[in-house]
Amino acid sequence: MSKKIENAKKLYLEGIRDGKVREAVTKYTGNRYTQHSTGVADGVEGFVEFFKPFVERCPVRAIQIVRAFEDGNYVFVHVYQDINNGEAKWVTADIFDTDENDKIVEHWDIIQAYEVKTVSGRTMVDGPTEIEDLDKTEENKALIQNFFDNVLIGGKFDKVTDYISTEQYDQHNPSVGDGLEGFGKHVQEMAEKGITSSYEKLHILIGQGNFVATLSHTKMNDEGWAFIDLFRIKAGKIVEHWDIQEKILPKDQWGNSGKF
Repeated sequence: MSKKIENAKKLYLEGIRDGKVREAVTKYTGNRYTQHSTGVADGVEGFVEFFKPFVERCPVRAIQIVRAFEDGNYVFVHVYQDINNGEAKWVTADIFDTDENDKIVEHWDIIQAYEVKTVSGRTMVDGPTEIEDLDKTEENKALIQNFFDNVLIGGKFDKVTDYISTEQYDQHNPSVGDGLEGFGKHVQEMAEKGITSSYEKLHILIGQGNFVATLSHTKMNDEGWAFIDLFRIKAGKIVEHWDIQEKILPKDQWGNSGKF
């Protein structure tokens, strides 16, 4: 495990799970800590101000980092949280930027309530975790970039099989079934309910080996949302997908410069 991944994990586990809020944020962040988690202000004091009351009102914090990878100065983590023995359960995806000393200097996250019942029967976090195909990192990142440019943002849905495998597409979005058939059925059901959805802008794309994660601004019925999508790629096609979705709050409720 690299030092930057270790620092990101320890900020989570020591600072939030173990409740050593000030000690961890001081130890694992750099000379700035720019924050995009909407309710948290920038810097060490912003982190302490938010998380000290959180650990006091939530004495039982079971936090599991399911996946982690790095790309240059960036770190991605995929996290499951069980708060107060099931009182609340969350899935979080976080992206950290680090400095030349591997200390954290910027943070983005998306948090969504964990849903037990899913269309596919898979959980929101299960599936492979091992990083493979390190020699294909740039190729896989390019695949996802093109998928966004041509399909998700470009709207060329007839090109979807250029990117998603027709043989395997394991789905972890709780509302979507496996395969392209499951994806198509979900889109149809949304249309029948009068729900429109579109990807507006891709802000961050990072990857390592067979995993690529993206942070995007999306719209659902003209309301702004932030998505982090995680893709697993095999033999040049997307074979598995996780996502975390969060509605963007009105600007007067931000504690910082916003989700992006």
